[in-house]
Amino acid sequence: MDSSILKSLNDILRSISNIELFCSSRPKEFRVFCEDICFRSAVQWEIAIIGEAMNRILKISPDIPITSARRIVNTRNYLIHGYDSLKEDLIWAIVINHLPLLKSEVTKLIEASQDGR
Repeated sequence: MDSSILKSLNDILRSISNIELFCSSRPKEFRVFCEDICFRSAVQWEIAIIGEAMNRILKISPDIPITSARRIVNTRNYLIHGYDSLKEDLIWAIVINHLPLLKSEVTKLIEASQDGR
């Protein structure tokens, strides 16, 4: 696997771990997410990093086996360019519904690269 792809995969995994850390220190509830500006901003920043890392991966390997890779990049663009119309429920849904699958897929790709596959 290309070293820059591996770096970006590790960046994605680090951002997911950071979001999990943020969630571990408070109730994992939508209301808390909406009311805590620091929590919300931190999560949004990490999702933007995930999207940028995915964009870098797709430039090198457009067929990487990651579910919704293009949508991940689109989410980053939404966060950065649509900051004035963000919908907290969409961001929270990513945290609850989509990050676990992404974490699993990225972990498998990193492990496969370490096994020489």
